[in-house]
Amino acid sequence: MNILLTGGAGYIGSHAALSLLDDGHKVHIIDNLSTGNEMLIPKNAKFTNCNINNEELISNLIQSNNFDLLMHFAGFIQVEESVKQPEKYFENNTNNAIKLFNTCKNNGLTKIVFSSTAAAYGLVSEDKLIDEHTNLNPQNPYAESKIKTEKFLFDNKDNFHFIILRYFNVAGADKKLRSGQISKKSTHLIKKISEVVVGKRDQIEIFGNNYNTPDGTAIRDYIHVSDLADIHLEVAKYLLRNLESNLFNCGYGNGFSVLDVVKTTNSIYQNKINYKFSSRREGDVEKLIADTSKLLNYFKWQPKYNDLREIINSSIRWEEKINASNT
Repeated sequence: MNILLTGGAGYIGSHAALSLLDDGHKVHIIDNLSTGNEMLIPKNAKFTNCNINNEELISNLIQSNNFDLLMHFAGFIQVEESVKQPEKYFENNTNNAIKLFNTCKNNGLTKIVFSSTAAAYGLVSEDKLIDEHTNLNPQNPYAESKIKTEKFLFDNKDNFHFIILRYFNVAGADKKLRSGQISKKSTHLIKKISEVVVGKRDQIEIFGNNYNTPDGTAIRDYIHVSDLADIHLEVAKYLLRNLESNLFNCGYGNGFSVLDVVKTTNSIYQNKINYKFSSRREGDVEKLIADTSKLLNYFKWQPKYNDLREIINSSIRWEEKINASNT
């Protein structure tokens, strides 16, 4: 396969690029490095620095390369920021994505794998796993911006063949430490915990301890980023083979609370994680756990890293690496 991949200087996009390259495929990354980091771009990938709304440059790229498929990762992802700056999220995550898709279509590239989010489900009233038929109930502009982009694809089924992947909480790092999370302002729990372990911060803040959960803290389904990357490889092959548009949840079907993650880390790293409780963040939800039966029914994919300790350890090993390179 020859893949055009947006956001390949970012956390998940770079891991997907590694998975594709490791499997012998070609990858051409476009990224404007607004939130990505050039050091995450795999060495064997081609790279063009541009925004996804650059119609002329992307048209030229498609015309001069025989791409099989677009993988679209580029987007803003911070829930808190989206609440404060919703226009920024709708402009980039929705309007620019639609412009990109239309640029691709106008140049004959109509197969798309789209990076979406389980935040689309929002508040789920029933105490059950979330399947793809669960009603959408977004609690923040970030989630809304992704849903609007999904809707564009569903409304244009005659023009595109696509697979939408709704990610649950992504964490961890490449086992060879070729990529991991780099961010100017960390928002992910396991990333913050990793920063405490290596001495970059003194403690973490736990937002809310009065949720209706066993320990009062929010529950999430954490999937290792390399397993998620391998899902992209499988669905790309499937889409090219079957030309069947579809939607899949990406998680493990296991839920861990914030305190579960802290306690697991402390059991490995001699109680290094200090924490304090503060009020809930606007836009956060209580519990998100995936029903992944549809994904497992369609694909031979099996997770390699479905272990919270492994997810935490890989994240901390990566944090140690980038910490050492900055000292």
